[in-house]
Amino acid sequence: MARPSGISPVSVADVEVVREGHQSEVLLSVAEEFPADLCFTLVFRGRRGNLDLVAESPSEAQAWIRGVRKLIQNAESMDDKERVDQWIWDWFQKADKNKDGRMNFKEVRTLLKMMNVDMNEEYALHLFTLADKSKSGCLENEEFVQFYKILTERKDMWRVFQDYSRDRQTLTLAELKDFLRQEQQEGERSWEHAQKLIDRYEPSETAKKQGAMSIDGFQMYLVSPEGAILDPQRLTLNQDMSRPLSHYFICSSHNTYLMEDQLRGQSSQEAYIQALKRGCRCVEVDCWDGPNGEPVVYHGHTFTSKILFRDVITTLGEYAFKASEFPIILSLENHCSVEQQRVMAQLLDTILGDMLLREPLDGLVTQELPSPHDLKGKILLKAKKIGGLEESETLTDEATDEVSDEAEPESPSAENLSAEALCLHDKKSKFSRELSDLVVYCKSVHFHSFEYSRLHSKCYEMSSFSESKARKLAKDTGTEFVHHNSRQLSRVYPSGMRTDSSNYNPQELWNVGCQLVALNVQTAGLEMDLNDGLFSQNGCCGYVLKPDFMRNDDSFDPERPQDWDGYTSLQLSIQVISGQQLPKVNQKEGSIVDPLVRVEIYGVSQDQAKQETSYIDNNGFNPLWNETLNFIIHVPELALVRFVVEDYDKASRNDFMGQFTVPFTCIQPGYRHIHLLSKDGTAIPLSTLFVNVKISEVTTEV
Repeated sequence: MARPSGISPVSVADVEVVREGHQSEVLLSVAEEFPADLCFTLVFRGRRGNLDLVAESPSEAQAWIRGVRKLIQNAESMDDKERVDQWIWDWFQKADKNKDGRMNFKEVRTLLKMMNVDMNEEYALHLFTLADKSKSGCLENEEFVQFYKILTERKDMWRVFQDYSRDRQTLTLAELKDFLRQEQQEGERSWEHAQKLIDRYEPSETAKKQGAMSIDGFQMYLVSPEGAILDPQRLTLNQDMSRPLSHYFICSSHNTYLMEDQLRGQSSQEAYIQALKRGCRCVEVDCWDGPNGEPVVYHGHTFTSKILFRDVITTLGEYAFKASEFPIILSLENHCSVEQQRVMAQLLDTILGDMLLREPLDGLVTQELPSPHDLKGKILLKAKKIGGLEESETLTDEATDEVSDEAEPESPSAENLSAEALCLHDKKSKFSRELSDLVVYCKSVHFHSFEYSRLHSKCYEMSSFSESKARKLAKDTGTEFVHHNSRQLSRVYPSGMRTDSSNYNPQELWNVGCQLVALNVQTAGLEMDLNDGLFSQNGCCGYVLKPDFMRNDDSFDPERPQDWDGYTSLQLSIQVISGQQLPKVNQKEGSIVDPLVRVEIYGVSQDQAKQETSYIDNNGFNPLWNETLNFIIHVPELALVRFVVEDYDKASRNDFMGQFTVPFTCIQPGYRHIHLLSKDGTAIPLSTLFVNVKISEVTTEV
């Protein structure tokens, strides 16, 4: 089948899953015209939109579905060597302009430019001649593989290898153990681990039998997950999940239904699927009265599109626990009439079934919130509630209150709203007993003061704060905010002025223990990098246990961490050694990047810092820096370290190339590779930084 003009090719590695039938809003909208057995959807990684396809016959649809699924399975099952081989083959095909299965020197020169390499012609010809074993003046497939291997020889790793290898050929078991103990700071486990690394990564059977590791095995280890800066053991579910909900940071989404901006953006069930796939455990639904007695979801008083509440809850029920088994908090912004609130309650009850938590666990009202472990597989409704859990209510079936939980105006100015809309926006509304009864552990209440909360609030009561109010409280009364958040949940949401769906820095609110720091997850950038970095640990389950000083009664003030009894600062030293196969920014053939690396620290205010290397002229393929950046970390438990690679431009702003963000407590010291991510948060194949990380206690004040 010929590809339509204007449609760019799709890499199988970018396809996450294939959905059969009418499993998208677009295909549902044309369901009468195209039967389900003709339809399927390609779902891509990251924030890229889905691709809906219609085949000419059911058999053709099945052939496509089975074929693409097989390709996805093959791509996901590749080992590191197979991925490199595939990557080489992809480059060969790109550079073989006349498609004769061979590459002449001119094509190789073009390829080098495409790969971000600026190499003088004489040296390029020398490498070409070395690889051209047949002396034909062209490189065939195997010869091109040899050319690539010569091009990608890692002299930086070879130097590290030689520092520990006496014969400069292999590392004996004892030499590898010394490397692991001295450089990788592995201590007592280094001997046992050395043998496992040889068994796992050494390609030579002869070296394996001798209990040794060659340079090839050494390189395979260092580019593997075990050689990455993020400790692979921290990627699994490894934290205590039996603490109260208030003791965790919880991955949270704001106005989850929106795919784009806050004024004219599309509302979509797909936005919920994407947020849940990213590990969000708190999603938001803005509900308004809709036609035919059906509540709708959209950003009120704007031009955003509307979707049915019924469809949102159906989507939630289907995808709630695919990425994580731990509880979801459904944050309800309720603007509906009592009649349609009753419809909402009925839909929640019938669609979610046993997933919806309807009463306290074991029928008991305790003094602290239950744990994520206790609430596995449960959806908790966050909304206003008539009365409390302890009382046997004798109130009427309706109550009057401010139904909306977000007090800040959601539009940039009053002139954008009609008089009727302004009236609706400000008035107090009633809410129904049926909906109220579904609220158990997340009762929305107005925040008065920390003293009032300490004296009167229940553990199941929680407040929402605009970003500006939360920031002010964090700055003025940080210690009290930390104490408050050890007992109760707090949700923070973006300013209504952020109509472009931009985000605020979540770190400031994590510093005072706010659990539900809600972001516009559809918007890529620094703030989502930090969010993804924090929640990359603990199995990406959406819950991260807060440091013990935020869970206990310690007097921790993020503005003055040195006053805390458990204060110990650490020195972080990062030698940025080299980069490998960095992505191109400008896709023009002759364009080559001038990369630099910036290391950014996010944490308490005293830890906020940035340092960067110099830039390397015209080399994105294997730039070499060998520059060391030093930082003092005052509160390691809250710090995130972000590595950013940019293309230097002296005339304008640098262009973003890639980044990786890691919690400080998850860093593996020693010689490590950093596997870069795109702005969208997806992996950039084979694109890495090679660094040497050292962490030590600060013995004297610096």
